[in-house]
Amino acid sequence: MDFSQQKPIYLQILDMISDRVLSGEYKAGERIPSVRDFGADLGVNPNTVMRTFEKLTADGIIFNKRGIGYFISDDASSIILGNERKAFLEEEIPRIASRARLLGISPGEIYEKLKEG
Repeated sequence: MDFSQQKPIYLQILDMISDRVLSGEYKAGERIPSVRDFGADLGVNPNTVMRTFEKLTADGIIFNKRGIGYFISDDASSIILGNERKAFLEEEIPRIASRARLLGISPGEIYEKLKEG
């Protein structure tokens, strides 16, 4: 965790879990570490982890089996991809476009860079 970042810790944990789902490290139906274990591993308060889990549950990315733990939902990957694509298109692209206009970078130049990978 980067405690100096402007982004709240619970959202950094959410991003970390989302990345693990998208990379295949966490698979649909798989149990994830407990709130307490996550907190201990990351050096954060379990209440912070619980806040993350509540958000992930509300978004349909994880679900709780009472007394057993939290599991990755079957639709987790598609939900995360949809959320990330929307955020990228609505938040990051406008920032990039604004900066490119300011620097005199044409859409064609950006497109060529994107094609390069």
